[in-house]
Formats: sequence, C-alpha cells, structure tokens
Amino acid sequence: MKISVVTISFNQAKFLSDCIQSVAQQEGPWEHIIVDPGSTDGSRELIDRHIDHFSHIVYEKDQGPADGLNRGFARATGEIFYYLNSDDILLPDAFREIRSLFEANPQSDVIAGGGYILDADGGIRRRVWSDNVSRLGLAYGGSILIQPSTFFRRETFQKTAGFNVSNRCDWDGELVVDLFESGAQFKRVDHIWSGFRLHGESITGSDQLSDEIVASGRNRFTRLMGRNPKWFDKWIVQGFRIMRILKKPVILIERLNGGKVRGGA
Repeated sequence: MKISVVTISFNQAKFLSDCIQSVAQQEGPWEHIIVDPGSTDGSRELIDRHIDHFSHIVYEKDQGPADGLNRGFARATGEIFYYLNSDDILLPDAFREIRSLFEANPQSDVIAGGGYILDADGGIRRRVWSDNVSRLGLAYGGSILIQPSTFFRRETFQKTAGFNVSNRCDWDGELVVDLFESGAQFKRVDHIWSGFRLHGESITGSDQLSDEIVASGRNRFTRLMGRNPKWFDKWIVQGFRIMRILKKPVILIERLNGGKVRGGA
C-alpha cells in the first residue's frame, strides 16, 4: 500500500531537513512530493541536494498553500494520501502502523491519530489527540483532527474538489468538512504519529490571521448546521470542550503542563 506525501515549502529551511529525514526513515513504499513556490532562504538548494528523495519537485508559483497542496496531489500516485508541512515531522514506524490500520479497516476512509506539540527547537511541549468526527462535533469544535497525523484514501480525496484555494487560514479544516459531507468514514486512534511544531512564523504559533480563522469557523458552522450561529451556541461550544476532557482526562493534564494550542486542542 503506497503512501503519497505532499509537503508545501516556503522559506522554512531551518526545519525542512528534519521533515525530509522523517519521511526518509519510513517503511516503504512511499513517494514524497515537494512544492516550493519561490523560497529564497536556501530551501531550494536543500531540496536540490535531496533530489533522489523526491518523486516530484514542483517549483511553480501558486496561489497559496491550498493551491500548492492541490498541485502536489495532482501528481500523487499512492493509495493513501497524506500531507506534512515543512516544519513538522513524522515519528518512526508511522507508515507501517497506518498501513496496518487501513488494511484491517477497509471501511475506514480517513484515519487520524495523535501527535506531539513541539517548540521551535523540536522539544516536546505536550501530546494531543484527534477526536471522533460528527456533524455536531465539526460545527462546535468538538471534532478536531491532528493534521500531521491524518491520512485518507486516494479515492476519498478525489470525491471532493480538493483544497479550497481561496481559504488562506483553515484549508485543512475545510477539507475535513468536505470529506465528511462526501460520505467519508472516519476512524480515530490513539497512536502518536507526528510532531507538530509551534513557532513564531507558523499560523498557529503566531496567531496569524486570527480574524480570518474566526470567520472560517462561522462559515463552517453555517454550512454544517444550515443556520447562522446564535448567542447560545457559545455555551454549546464550551459543553463540547468539557465533554472532550471528561472522555479523556489526560487532555486537561497535558494542556495544563504544555499550554493551549489554537482551536482548544
């Protein structure tokens, strides 16, 4: 079962080598496709030094991260699709475990696990886990998937329109809703597969585009619930957050030890 990995890269050379090596150590078969629309910090020179590692190197200007991902997946040939940001890493044996789970669960279209939140130097801050997915959970923030620990079948992705190029802040969250509405079956597991890096240049770590993120959440709610948010919905959001902790109390312990991540994870 071949896994296609797409990485979008833009001026993150200081993290990129770790990303590449974390894929290189995985059990095959896999292919790694990298998309760089114009880095000027040495990223392209690093990519060129690892030319034998990649099945495709895409040096094209694009319309942003979502467009870059679409360009990468248009070249993918694997049965399982996955994307890893250039500042994140995979943990050893992740691909072996995910293959076993897809083979044992043929009815599952999307499988999501947990990960470590890392600081800029790669130190572990805390653990996070994906949630079960439901319409209400997606609408109220109770169905959070850890993006670098989420894998989906090729045919499932192809039932959607791909990543929304106009979404500049939450393209991964919108894709999850697209997959859900296409009829995809989700499976959540507790396996820890990735390291998700928070740093001052990342959207999550720097709280960039916070207004756009709030607007995207409102749009997602309206799409899923068929109405605009009302005053009482904020209390339901809090209820979902409390339910997450009651179901898995270690979430609260990890958050107290390691701090909050955007989205309440």
